[in-house]
Amino acid sequence: MLNILLVGSGGREHAMAWKIKQSPKVNQLFIAPGNAGTAEFGENIAVGATDFEALKKVVLEKAINLVVVGPEVPLVEGLHDFFLADEELKSIRVVGPQKAGALLEGSKDFSKEFMARHQIPTAKYQTVTADTLEQGLAFLKTMQAPYVLKADGLAAGKGVLIIDNLPEAEASLKTMLDGQFGQASSKVVIEEFLSGVELSVFAITDGKDYQILPEAKDYKRIGEGDTGLNTGGMGAISPVPFADDAFMQKIEERIIKPTVEGLQKDNIPYNGFIFFGLINCGGEPYVIEYNVRMGDPETEAVMLRIKSDFVALLEAAADGTMAEQSIEIDERAAVTVMLVSGGYPGDYENGKVMSGFDQVENSLLFHAGTKQAGQEVVTAGGRVLAVSSYGANRQEALAQSYANAEKISFEGKYYRKDLGFDL
Repeated sequence: MLNILLVGSGGREHAMAWKIKQSPKVNQLFIAPGNAGTAEFGENIAVGATDFEALKKVVLEKAINLVVVGPEVPLVEGLHDFFLADEELKSIRVVGPQKAGALLEGSKDFSKEFMARHQIPTAKYQTVTADTLEQGLAFLKTMQAPYVLKADGLAAGKGVLIIDNLPEAEASLKTMLDGQFGQASSKVVIEEFLSGVELSVFAITDGKDYQILPEAKDYKRIGEGDTGLNTGGMGAISPVPFADDAFMQKIEERIIKPTVEGLQKDNIPYNGFIFFGLINCGGEPYVIEYNVRMGDPETEAVMLRIKSDFVALLEAAADGTMAEQSIEIDERAAVTVMLVSGGYPGDYENGKVMSGFDQVENSLLFHAGTKQAGQEVVTAGGRVLAVSSYGANRQEALAQSYANAEKISFEGKYYRKDLGFDL
């Protein structure tokens, strides 16, 4: 029986906790730091996801056998490496890549070079620093609008600008290199704009073999019809209608397989999740970005569709036995609608009292930005609550989530009512 430590505090971690707790392999589940929702499935421990010394104490005190890392920052900062380098921790299994593999998400430049080296289809690009600004400006002039500028490092999902005219793109490139996103934009990747419908595909791997999890489509913009500012994600839908067997086969052969093989060729040890942020351009898949963890809010839909034992997959990723695993997928559709704070993704207030949880029927509520304040649950983030539902099809699942989204109350609540409009 396993004692599992799940690191993180968002909707993704709540959904993973819900799924982990269903496994007969689990003795105790601890979540660090967790949120008001994760407490239902395990014990929350008030330790930050990047406080490695404090996490070590938890692991030793609670006799943890398996550590599952939810968010990207602790991976990019080397949590897995910290375990391997520590005498008392090195035998404890960690699901999540070491620092070298986490660069796939931690550096846009690294990931573009990796794709070029392994012939993985992606947009044309050039990486620019303050010293090579002139070449960058020259490269922009060869491109067609719109222009895509990406901060090289982690910028909490906000480091990507899509700009419609050249003078503004030139000015933005300078602003980014001048420190708009701090250290994250000391290098900027200029990319060709790819037009099409996006898609998130997830694999879990032990570095040699992999299983493909259900795909999802997420909605990043705050406004209906995909307008307004980018957010961490306003909702997700699985399955995705255009991701049929033929399209998924292209993704596996051209993208997933060469990625896992590329990591081996480059001697980059890797285990855990690979998130392929893809775009369907006229029936051909291209990689927009890699993430080295599950997506949020996609996880809050994807977990609903995994029928088999999720913990068996996590163990196999850590043990190198993925080849022996298989995955069973639920035929039903699953969708997630994200309730957010008024003003998000700009300025918003925390601490709004939430109610209506007891009126919700036939949906799962995954807490994203909440905390327990005495007897009450209050908002504690821009993205507050993910309402997830099953349905025979996406329309039915959406109707269910929307009905329950109405029942939850807090001051300033907002959600998008048009999810799936582009499918």
